[in-house]
Amino acid sequence: MRLVASDIDGTILGHDGKISDRTVRAFHACRDAGLELVFVTGRPPRWLHPLQDQLGHTGTVICSNGAVVWDLEADRMLSARTLDLDAMFEVRRIIKRLRPSALFAAETLTGFHLEPGFIENGSSELLAEFTPAPLHTTLTEGDSIAKFLAIVREGTADEFLAEVTPAVAHLAAATHSAPNMALLELSLPGVNKAVTLAEYAASLGIGAPDVVAFGDMPNDIEMLRWAGHGYAMASGHPDAIRAAGQQAPHFDDDGVAQILEAKLAELGVRLP
Repeated sequence: MRLVASDIDGTILGHDGKISDRTVRAFHACRDAGLELVFVTGRPPRWLHPLQDQLGHTGTVICSNGAVVWDLEADRMLSARTLDLDAMFEVRRIIKRLRPSALFAAETLTGFHLEPGFIENGSSELLAEFTPAPLHTTLTEGDSIAKFLAIVREGTADEFLAEVTPAVAHLAAATHSAPNMALLELSLPGVNKAVTLAEYAASLGIGAPDVVAFGDMPNDIEMLRWAGHGYAMASGHPDAIRAAGQQAPHFDDDGVAQILEAKLAELGVRLP
């Protein structure tokens, strides 16, 4: 174990926005033992505050499902792979034909744009600061899309993903990570957490066999397969569990911390 790569939401961060004390101690012990830490998330850079506030992490974060690499300490982007506007609007047209009720939002490198109705009943505090408007009125030619979002109010995310993926595969890669809503996340083809994590690990001279990775949802599948030691949370999506070589205990039981404690013990590191 030379590098620990972890998803955030549903893996180490709960719905209450908290990372448990036990998990914090385990990550601090990894850092103190000289292991590399990188967090790999669907979140955009502006939503990384739990890592800083609760873990004191100041290193690299792979954001937007691999589309953006962010330096937390310098608060700057290191690299990005993005969709262009023409491709995004064509993806929107295809999905709209399949699901006329679909609504959309776009995460650019400089902001967030969402259509009216994308947020139901203003339920998302994280998105409350953004004013809904038709995307063609707010996006400009210079905008690059890190992640394109599509939501429907009927059916499941798995059903929506199965319908959309083959229709847009030539334009965008589709996945999902929201456990209780039919929300898809679309990015440039070939971009996912595993691709960017592999590049980051290689820059440190670390190969897949020395990487321990944790995740819980379909957007983690490629990463869990790539890592030499991929652990899906027992509380995770069935597809992630099937994809991973191994399983971590349930999120509520501090599953990531349990695995890290055991691996640190193998290295002769004892947590206080």
